[in-house]
Amino acid sequence: MSPRYAVGVDLGTSHVVVAWADLAADQPEVRLLEIEQLVASGQVAALALLPSLRYHPAPGELAESDLQLPWPDPVLASASALIGHDDGADADADADAGGGREAAVQWPPAVIGRWAQQLGAQRPGRLVASAKSWLSHPGVDRSAAILPWGAGDEVAKVSPVAASASYLAHVRTAWQARFPDHPLEQQALTLTVPASFDEGARALTLEAARLAGLGALRLLEEPQAAFHDWLLRHRDRLAAELADSRLVLVVDVGGGTTDLTLVRVEPDAAGGPPQLTRVGVGDHLMLGGDNMDLALAHQVERRLAGSAPLPAAGLSQLVQRCRAAKELLLSDQAPESVSVTLLGSGSRLVGSARSVDLARDEVERLVVDGFLPLAPASERPRKRRAGLVEFGLPYPADPAITHHLAEFLQRHAAAAREALGPGVPDGVGGFPLPDTLLLNGGVFRAPALARRLCQLLESWRGQPLRLLHNADPDLAVARGAVAQALLRASRLPGLGPSIGGGAARSYFLLLEQQGRTQGLCLLPRGTPEGSELALPGRRFALRLGQAVRFHLVSASGDGAWQAGELVELDAERFVRLPALAAVLAPTQGQGQGQRRAEVTVELLTRMTEVGTLEVHCVACDDPTQRWQLAFQLRGAGAAESDAADATDGTGGTGGADTGPTAHPRLAEALALLERVFGEGSQRVEAKEVRQLRAGLERLLGPREAWELALLRALFDALLARAQRRRRSAEHERAWLNLAGYCLRPGTGAPLDDWRVAQLWELYPQGLQFGAESNNWSEWWTLWRRAAGGLGEAQQLELLQTVGATLEQIVTSRQASHPLKGSYDDMLRLVAALERVPQAYRAELGQWLVGRLQKTAQASGASAAGASAREGKAGAKSGGKPTEPASAWWVVGRLGARVSLYGQAQNLVSPEVATAWLQALLALDWRRVEPAAFAAVHIARVSGDRARDLAPEWRDRVLQRLVEIKAPELWCRMLRERVEPDAAEQRLSYGEALPPGLRLLAG
Repeated sequence: MSPRYAVGVDLGTSHVVVAWADLAADQPEVRLLEIEQLVASGQVAALALLPSLRYHPAPGELAESDLQLPWPDPVLASASALIGHDDGADADADADAGGGREAAVQWPPAVIGRWAQQLGAQRPGRLVASAKSWLSHPGVDRSAAILPWGAGDEVAKVSPVAASASYLAHVRTAWQARFPDHPLEQQALTLTVPASFDEGARALTLEAARLAGLGALRLLEEPQAAFHDWLLRHRDRLAAELADSRLVLVVDVGGGTTDLTLVRVEPDAAGGPPQLTRVGVGDHLMLGGDNMDLALAHQVERRLAGSAPLPAAGLSQLVQRCRAAKELLLSDQAPESVSVTLLGSGSRLVGSARSVDLARDEVERLVVDGFLPLAPASERPRKRRAGLVEFGLPYPADPAITHHLAEFLQRHAAAAREALGPGVPDGVGGFPLPDTLLLNGGVFRAPALARRLCQLLESWRGQPLRLLHNADPDLAVARGAVAQALLRASRLPGLGPSIGGGAARSYFLLLEQQGRTQGLCLLPRGTPEGSELALPGRRFALRLGQAVRFHLVSASGDGAWQAGELVELDAERFVRLPALAAVLAPTQGQGQGQRRAEVTVELLTRMTEVGTLEVHCVACDDPTQRWQLAFQLRGAGAAESDAADATDGTGGTGGADTGPTAHPRLAEALALLERVFGEGSQRVEAKEVRQLRAGLERLLGPREAWELALLRALFDALLARAQRRRRSAEHERAWLNLAGYCLRPGTGAPLDDWRVAQLWELYPQGLQFGAESNNWSEWWTLWRRAAGGLGEAQQLELLQTVGATLEQIVTSRQASHPLKGSYDDMLRLVAALERVPQAYRAELGQWLVGRLQKTAQASGASAAGASAREGKAGAKSGGKPTEPASAWWVVGRLGARVSLYGQAQNLVSPEVATAWLQALLALDWRRVEPAAFAAVHIARVSGDRARDLAPEWRDRVLQRLVEIKAPELWCRMLRERVEPDAAEQRLSYGEALPPGLRLLAG
């Protein structure tokens, strides 16, 4: 059936808004859907804004009558089936189904909308907020049940995808209650997303829509939608309204994102509507109203007389109250001050309440000057990583929107000059400034913020700026999505075409060529939607029946690249995207009736009409054989065990050229590896094998100085010769040692996930010389060094094996077991498994702390004395091993507040970490060297209140550090969020990392 209505849905960080128009009407009018929602116990109201919030009540907290919505039974049953979906299941198979899927696992019951906002402000720790921001956070598994962030185990949780889907499911149900004959999924539906969303966040948004039963839709960038709303409102005299405009800057600051877009305006020579083209979009900037509310909450928290810092749940409650105060104090009819009250908890809910007065000028100063300072046009954002990470979200280090705006305008200077035309001088910053401004987003309901941004741009420009009036910055995006749909359906005669511009970014395939990182342009910026591009002359040999993976980056700047062009990649300009992967099903060989093992393919790319990037592998000898590559979004880029290699026409692995790197003696080093591990029949003495590492160092210099590209070139050579590691115990030991060292830490270089996947294929083979204790030690060390590239499933398999072996060792009375000599190596491996769920890490850490304490008790001495005397030798003694002092290092890594490469949701809870810290504080840190390290990493400041320990514990650790004259850096880590330096990373990782490589702390 043809759709009856055009519908636009603004799935915002703070609110969901739905607009619609009747396509059958002679003159379609854009209207808002009043969304019915709970506003109090048992009370329902239809409101234009549905707050994007879920409140998860405690068992028995709310009665069934409190939650009654006015949906007809059939609709309610449909919604229940939708929100019962297990969001952890694979969604790819359902991509084109156009509807929701049934579920085996129920999402937790929740209040959605206005009443959820009120309940969350009263009862801390149970409110899911900012799900849209979490969708764009690659540092967590966005399909995992992690929200509310920092909530205790007694609170039911959902994933960011599931939370977003539940808001859309509520909208779908509300629509169908009003239009039962016209299901929402059968209408011309447009869902808006930030222009800055990368392909991963867009794909997850589409998945959330599918889970809500809304599979058939289009995506539209929010700044474009806001501009379309303005165009709709002024369509009767559009040419005159934009006669003096050549370049429009759209600044959309919502609850969680600052979205920047430039639109070129080209007048029509015949006096008709101008042609509009989007010529620039900004990179993702997690900066908006949420940050302003958080800044106010910090201000209020400091003024709560005599109070300690609030726990994460209390701060979340305070943020909700500060948001309401901010909106009131920045409104046109603002009072002089507002009282912000923080309630107590439990039976003292009211009696322990505390209040602080916020003055209007204080809020204006903090919000306006803090986020829109009158900075010179030359000011750029601070790039340090130690930005706010409250509630687990990685907010920018620099909250000044004006600094980011200046950087954006400079990056798109070429497109701006072309749009403005000759004769228009640059601004004071040396780059051109737009002549017209459109502000959107709820933040700009505050006149002070709108005035400040206009003032700033005019000062940079040196002349007045035209401001396009936006009557409803909260509603414009949903209305504009409908307006754009009406234009596509030719239902707005005289308005002209919709905003063009094609792809907002250029996309590149990541390649490693002769030691350099390059990108092969797959799809240039501006490519029209629906057009398909081939890369002639670029072919890839892929294995069939296995997963293949390609790595992409994107760039939004002015570069005029062409499809197939090779480009040097600059980390400052290019943004890494989730990997593309697919399993290429085996096909019948031509004429032989046999299944081929490999196929040569070309890549085809297109920007779909939906608004997402699509990449296909097409067989060169049979174009009907086509495989679509899908973005891998569930493991934050972790390698899968079945990943296979992709080779380009030069024979390089994974698109990498195995030719010479920058080191002049690499060829000699490869020849030495070939002599030891090659196919030749010459016999190599065991002494020569043992001296292999020394021989490489004579050629290449000390191995601590080997650069990343050299290390990976050596590993690739070792991997190609892996089968010959089994020639002797010495061969096996040397191969394991070198392979692990050259691949450490398993991540950080292009194609590392492919390398680790190939290495993982050796894991089931185990050791050839299992009676050799030293070989076991190198075996576990290899997997510790490569652990950063292993996915969760692989790490769990390792943990299961190692855990069982550790338990077997500590309960065995046999003194000759070869694995006893690698007990310490196994413990260190366990510490490196940062992708396993926190429950496993907590269980292992608790087991280890208990072992350490029993060791001390059995010796009849203090824990300090026992650990210091026995040292590492204790783990290798006959009978049941006692724990080495180095085991406290392992406890420190298991309880650390900042991970090396893992995801924040896998860190153990502050309660568990505090119990381990108490055990550490019972030790003499002068005698047990790893104790201070462990205590620092357990008690350090991460900036995320949901994982940081209480301040009094940090104070106790800090006092002990001062007593033992610990490094100043360690003390700073207890006072503020500190970016890890090379020395700290070496201690945390257990050895030096490759020169120039820095792990990103989680």
